[in-house]
Amino acid sequence: MGIKAWRTIFFHKEHVLFGCFCYRYSVGNGFHVIAAHTDSPCLKLKPRSASSRSSYLMVNVQTYGSGLWHTWFDRDLSVAGRVIVRGSDGSFLHKLVKIKRPLLRIPTLAIHLDRTINKDGFKPNLETHLIPLLATKSEEASSETKETNTESSKAVHHPLLIQVLSDELSCSIDDIVSLELNVCDTQPSCLGGGNNEFIFSGRLDNLASSYCALRALIDSCEASSDLSNDTAVRMVALFDNEEVGSGSVQGAGAPTMFQAMKRIAGCLAHNNVNEGAIERAIRQSFLVSADMAHGVHPNFMEKHEEHHRPEMQKGLVIKHNANQRYATSGVTAFLFKEVGKMHNLPSQEFVVRNDMGCGSTIGPILASGAGIRTVDCGIPQLSMHSVREICAKEDIDIAYKYFKAFFQNFSSIDKKLQVD
Repeated sequence: MGIKAWRTIFFHKEHVLFGCFCYRYSVGNGFHVIAAHTDSPCLKLKPRSASSRSSYLMVNVQTYGSGLWHTWFDRDLSVAGRVIVRGSDGSFLHKLVKIKRPLLRIPTLAIHLDRTINKDGFKPNLETHLIPLLATKSEEASSETKETNTESSKAVHHPLLIQVLSDELSCSIDDIVSLELNVCDTQPSCLGGGNNEFIFSGRLDNLASSYCALRALIDSCEASSDLSNDTAVRMVALFDNEEVGSGSVQGAGAPTMFQAMKRIAGCLAHNNVNEGAIERAIRQSFLVSADMAHGVHPNFMEKHEEHHRPEMQKGLVIKHNANQRYATSGVTAFLFKEVGKMHNLPSQEFVVRNDMGCGSTIGPILASGAGIRTVDCGIPQLSMHSVREICAKEDIDIAYKYFKAFFQNFSSIDKKLQVD
């Protein structure tokens, strides 16, 4: 039974965001999904972050993900994250915070004290050398630290840091009861290069994919005519914790996306969902796993397989791996490339060298979790997992147009594929 419904659904659970558009849905029809992750390698404050050395107040951190940690030295750093604040009525408020001014710094050792660094390489100890400076220690701060013995946030974090947060949130120091903060670079994103063709930014991996996916979903549904003949549900799913394996309640390893698909299908069908309908819907679905790709580095070209060297400004990269580190198959790659051909959008292909290890994405996790057809793709970039990354401005535009075309045209392309 065809059920005509134009619905817009946005909801999130912790760090998982889902956005869906549909117009006409029949029970058992599929979902066309673009999935990406929102997290990036960074430094996170330890539960007990306050420490001091010599005359400095230090902030203890732990490494999150596989970052190029040497790039975090000598940068203007600050903190961002969430703070739990006690309300006037005794409730607890979850607030997001970002201190925009430079607050922290991890200084390198002077070359006069490390004469072999240029010969032997920079190899900092991540426990003892990667500790940001917050301030010089005053006598007042020293006495406060000695007098504090409780397990409050002020006991385990420097009072100066708590004061900065309270000023930013316009709340009392005593009302801050808990916090979860990341260290972040304060330098804003910008265009660069001789022709302004590059984007220099932190966290391109993978906020660039997340932005393109969400913008494409919204713009593909601006006119009702774009949806009038589409019986599939257009969906974006953005996950946290990909950089550490996706094994969390808000990661791609959790059943959250498929539970959401079941709820959405039931809502659109007014709960008239018979046995096997969700399973049929998933078999009819198609997932685009969007994660940034390794562009060929001009100074390290030998690190790429000779015939698969993705370049900037040459289009979206389709990722292949015979050992299923990427979920792309010959069929899913063909269907996705047909989307690009309809709009003259370029694509490239990538496989890792046989003598090198291969990274992975949320694609294989989601594909194996429920048996959904999947293609892995990404925008080519350099300096991946550095505190400051680089991609091409034109590739952002290509990715956006490609994802928008996927939402608008995939249904018609998928119907043309016949099984002999």
